[in-house]
Amino acid sequence: MRLFQSRACLSFAAALMAGVAASTLAAAQTAAPEFDAVRLSDHIRILSDDSFEGRGVATAGEAKTVDYLSRAFAEAGFEPGGDIQADGTRAWTQGVRMNRFAVTGFEAQLKVGDWTLPLVQGEQVVASTRLPSPSGHVMAMDAPLVFVGYGIKAPERNWDDFKGVDVKGKILVVLINDADFEEPALDTFNGEAMTYYGRWTYKYEEAARQGAAGVLIVHETRPASYGWATVRNSWTSPQFDIERADPASERIPFEGWIQRDVAVDLFQRAGLDFEALKVQARSRDFQPVTLADASLDVMFNVDQSSIESHNVVARLAGATRPDETVLYGGHWDHLGVGTPDENGDAIFNGAVDNASGIASLLELARAYGAAPRPQRSVVIIGFTAEESGLLGSTYYAANPLYPLATTVAGVNIDSENVYGRMTAMNLVGYGQSEMDERMTTAIEAQGRQAQPDGHAASGGFFRSDHFPLARQGVPMAYAGSTGEYRDEPIEARKAQSADYGARRYHQADDEWSPEWDYSGQIENLQIYYSVGRALADSSDWVEWKPGSEFAPARAATADQRR
Repeated sequence: MRLFQSRACLSFAAALMAGVAASTLAAAQTAAPEFDAVRLSDHIRILSDDSFEGRGVATAGEAKTVDYLSRAFAEAGFEPGGDIQADGTRAWTQGVRMNRFAVTGFEAQLKVGDWTLPLVQGEQVVASTRLPSPSGHVMAMDAPLVFVGYGIKAPERNWDDFKGVDVKGKILVVLINDADFEEPALDTFNGEAMTYYGRWTYKYEEAARQGAAGVLIVHETRPASYGWATVRNSWTSPQFDIERADPASERIPFEGWIQRDVAVDLFQRAGLDFEALKVQARSRDFQPVTLADASLDVMFNVDQSSIESHNVVARLAGATRPDETVLYGGHWDHLGVGTPDENGDAIFNGAVDNASGIASLLELARAYGAAPRPQRSVVIIGFTAEESGLLGSTYYAANPLYPLATTVAGVNIDSENVYGRMTAMNLVGYGQSEMDERMTTAIEAQGRQAQPDGHAASGGFFRSDHFPLARQGVPMAYAGSTGEYRDEPIEARKAQSADYGARRYHQADDEWSPEWDYSGQIENLQIYYSVGRALADSSDWVEWKPGSEFAPARAATADQRR
């Protein structure tokens, strides 16, 4: 996932800082090590080289990536922190059992009366499944289509888009994001800030709970926060899911997206006004709408297999409180090899997303390894399968190698700034935990400003590997450069960043460049180090703020922290 960089810097009045925490952070900031632009560049260049095959999960590229990271962490002075082996020592990896699903032989068509529209995978629609099938085949013929608005059931908000309608065996047509996106003043779902109800993952999960046969999410660029090319490239490659005890309770046979223009035409042919229904969907009074005389035929084969991927786990044991952990993480995977672009390039190298983040983790390991040993342990994890739905971090959160109750806090690094120094940092999910204040102190020590989640409408807090850990109660920081560029040529830097968002994010063109400027990434690294180091050398426990939905999970383990 890429954290989009804003060009407009918004200032805000920082919350009052506790004196002890502020002085500790200031001391840590002063002692921050020098980070090396050449090493950052080399790590990114190597990890995004074509020989790593886009760092696809369960490929030769994964094996190369795991080997590279393991050696780099060892050279930095860290020890293996993964699964316990037969001889009692730890491996460099945590095995993550997953199912792999690859769609072949896709055939589908929409029908309204005598009208039919053949659907091509990657063009009008994308489709896959994450539900294991004994037959290896998915088929739905003459499946009725039902528009269920945003597809949300949220009793705590007095919201139910289903209204008791039986959708078993039907295909749900749903909108992306949540009901406040088009009209933030409603403030039913936190106004402009997306809730988890707006994420595509939730749409499919709720459809499974409702017993639907499938889902077509209507793609619109603004509420999704990414274009159709991102959807196509992400969903036409093999999909993965962790092995689940009861997959049918959480997964549906058919998961799809449909282009907006195709959906508008479909609704019109069924005698419905798509835009008018979108407006109706913003109300609690919305009722599901069956598309009269409309149906979907879809069939495809699924090449499914059980595979093991790996989180890469490195640990530096604390000197006096080794059972307490400060966590850093970021995903090593990208999209692998996919459909060739117009230049014939089929390797999705993932230089920014997220070789840049992994390079930061390796530099942090080097800094910790060269410094006096911290009092608490530092664990650094390269997560697998983030691009498939945060699977590696979800697996770790459910099967932690180090207790989450005594994991003090964490920092997630995903898609770093490679275009130069900026005036501010965007704190994703601002207002959730005391990590806000700790990050703000370190940011302001650099003469920069902390910005409270300037892209909340895109749901960034739910789109990277900190989220599964937060759901289990671990306070997590996730931030990125924002504001204005501080060094000339400013317009050229803006153009580079804009070009990445428009043409390179989740494209084969996300490749390393010798022209990148790592000064902004290094400033961010100084912040991540100072915040983590201060926690690693203290006895403080980071807390969630009152009202955070993640606070109860943390409170349930309070007796395990001293």
